[in-house]
Amino acid sequence: MADAREAVTRQLATWGLEEVAFTTELVVSELVTNAIRYGGGPVELRLIRDKALVCEVSDPSNTQPRLRRARTTDEGGRGLFLVAQLAARWGCRYGRSGKTIWAEQPLTTVDVLAAKPATA
Repeated sequence: MADAREAVTRQLATWGLEEVAFTTELVVSELVTNAIRYGGGPVELRLIRDKALVCEVSDPSNTQPRLRRARTTDEGGRGLFLVAQLAARWGCRYGRSGKTIWAEQPLTTVDVLAAKPATA
């Protein structure tokens, strides 16, 4: 997991996108954790920089990811809910050998600032 976060941080720095590093690391961490836990291996991580930043995590499972709200007493179950809250859009697509869950973040300065929660 740490390797995935470090790779993401390095790539974002290369692209000059340090301002989205915290959110991207959290999204990647949740998606990779879910892929390992529920999909088995191997897990593939891909970042795509275009008009938006897309994080893709693929695993060999065909199980549909479920967005759920964890109860306060649950120790887990918040990963995909967090991704949905942090990403502008997210989804899942299926291929020959499993599925890919993707999460999209805005990249323009105006969009990045608008996506950040207001602080008091």
